[in-house]
Formats: sequence, C-alpha cells, structure tokens
Amino acid sequence: MGVEVVVDGLSKSFGAQTIWRDVTLTLPPGEISVLLGPSGTGKSVFLKSLVGLLKPERGKIVINGVDICTCPERELYEVRKLFGVLFQDGALFGSMNLFDNIAFPLREHTRKSESEIRRIVLEKMEMVGLIGAEEKLPGEISGGMRKRAGLARALVLDPEIILVDEPDSGLDPVRTVLLNQVIVDLNAQIDATILIVTHDINTARTVPDNIGMLYRRNLVMFGPREVLLTSPEPVVVQFLNGRPDGPIGMTEEKDTGADELARLSEISVPPMMPQLDVTPGMPERTAVRRRKERVLRQLRSLAPSAQQEILKTLTPEELALYGFSAPATGAWPQQTEPIAPTPAPLPQDEVADVPQQVRPTPYPREPEAPPWGGAPEQTAEPVESSRRRWFGRKRGEQ
Repeated sequence: MGVEVVVDGLSKSFGAQTIWRDVTLTLPPGEISVLLGPSGTGKSVFLKSLVGLLKPERGKIVINGVDICTCPERELYEVRKLFGVLFQDGALFGSMNLFDNIAFPLREHTRKSESEIRRIVLEKMEMVGLIGAEEKLPGEISGGMRKRAGLARALVLDPEIILVDEPDSGLDPVRTVLLNQVIVDLNAQIDATILIVTHDINTARTVPDNIGMLYRRNLVMFGPREVLLTSPEPVVVQFLNGRPDGPIGMTEEKDTGADELARLSEISVPPMMPQLDVTPGMPERTAVRRRKERVLRQLRSLAPSAQQEILKTLTPEELALYGFSAPATGAWPQQTEPIAPTPAPLPQDEVADVPQQVRPTPYPREPEAPPWGGAPEQTAEPVESSRRRWFGRKRGEQ
C-alpha cells in the first residue's frame, strides 16, 4: 500500500514573488488525489517540492516520519526512491528506444542483472499497453504512447507514491480518457498513493478520490471529491463550468465586478458524475473501502450537499451498518441506531401449536351454533363450574 504524505503550512516563493503560502493537506495512503487550479498557480512547483527538488521557505512535508524539508541529503535520497514521476512531456531521452528509457532507473539505482531488468521492463510495458514497441524511438510514437512510456518508467522501481503532472497535456479527449483508465487500473494493481495535477475537468470529476484547488497563492480547499464538486464557491463553479464570468481572468490578479458575480450566481453547480471504475477483470481498488470508512467518520463535518452525494453511494446494507438513513433530497442526513437484522421465520414443522387462551368471564357464555348449521348444542355444565361462574353476584340478581 502507498504511504501517507502530510503537508503542513508550506510556503514557497521565488524572490519577491510568492507562489503559494500556508498550504496544508494530507494525501491519504493508496488513494488517488487531484490538484486543480488555473495556469500559473504553482501546481507543478508543488509537485517538485513534494519530491524535494525545490525547498520551501516554511512548512513541513512528512513522508514515513521524515520531514524532507529539513532532513540530510542522504536521507532525502532514500525517500525519493518511494516516488515515481510522470512529467508533462514524458521527459524521455530522444536518443534511446522505449526499452532503454524505461530501464534507465533500474540501471542507475539498482544492481539487477540484465535478464531481471528485461523482465521488469516488459512487465511494466505490458501494464500500460506498450508491448511490441520496445525498439521504437520517442520521435516515432504518438503523444499518448510517450505518456504511457513515461508512466512505465515511473513504475519500474515499484514506487509507493506516484506524481502525475498534466497527463492530458497534448492529448485528445479520447486518449486522455484512456490514460485515466490506465491510472485507475494501476492504482487497483499496486495500491500506490497517486497525485495528479491537471486542468482537465472530466479527469477531475471522474478519476480522483480527493480533490484540491490552488488559487491566488492559497489552497482553496482539499478533501473528498464530493466537497469540491458540490461547492458553491464562485471560483470553483466558474472553473468547473469553464465560464468567462467569475474571479478567474486572463491575469491572476483580475478584479471581479459585482455584475460578474451576479451572473455567476445564476450558474448551477454541475451534477456529480460517477467515479471511474476499474477495467473488468482487474482487481478491485482496496482504496475505495478505506476511503468510504474514512469519509463516513468525518461526514458530520462536511457540507450538507457533500453529505447527500456521499450517502447516495451507499447501499441500504451499508446505511444500516454505519447507522445512517437515506434522507430526502435537500434534507440533513439523520443518524439512527444500527438496525438489528430481522430473524428468519422458523419452518412450519418447528412452530409449536399453542392453544388459544380464553379469559374467564363472570357471565355465562352463550352457546355457539355448530359450523354445519342448526340449533346450538346444549351441553351440561358441571355444578362446580357453574358455581364458580356465578360466584360473587349480589343477592337477588339473576
């Protein structure tokens, strides 16, 4: 399983220009997270800080108990072995074929034999669908294939954390969806912690377990996907709808007028889309179960709209197990006591035949007609029984 990445109060600047400040978030182990944001908000800088290529001015990045912002270089080198990185353009060596590009980290950082290296490289190429293209050069293949080759190279050291920088860059919508499916299937197979930086709204709405957004040097929000995808925040609504009206402009410091905000308030939050599932035949994502348990523990602290969407994903059995009832649309979810299972009925031959008890009455019972008709039968009543029935009457009563 992947490892947890804890970021606390991180700030980064280049000279007098602040990139972002006081960024705090936690990447849950084994889950897929997405970081959104307009161009120029420092998303790629954030990825480089996570892997230790850039040093922030303040804050901590804790991985496996090691703060990579202050640890010695030797310790940082060991932590970096946990990472696999897919760069925007693939970052392949143009003079090497795909096999040698993918084998490069193994030859650089391990002492494995060439036969073992070949086995690992072919295994990773099969995972991303590149078998048969080992001898091709990067210039001889499509952009989608270069992306997949870069992903295969990021996987050869069996990383526990995978950073993916703009996987949709330069790809058409179809190949972007196919690459998203590859990432989801990889998570199901290796259970690594994955962080994707992207502008693609379809990727953000269908792939991740968690979503965050950088805007104007701050982390707007980070949490379960339902929180951001149902948020009424103007910057989120504008970004998810791709509208010109709103806080985001051609320059980061654009001032938003009241008329633009008024027009933006008329735009509804787009409906939730189902999360992308694994390809049939692939193992189930164990991160789904872990995430569900984690999100339900913090459900009460989330916005009502996010709560509604989370509860929609639960089956009736899960609602009963976790003590929730499915609310009506727009209602606040109510917590109930766990519902005890209804006992199964006993077989008929095991049910005891208990005679019906008749409560004694102080008045004589009227004789009943037999079911076959005719006058009611007159039966003699024992004297002792008659005495008991009439016991207690006042003298003179009939």
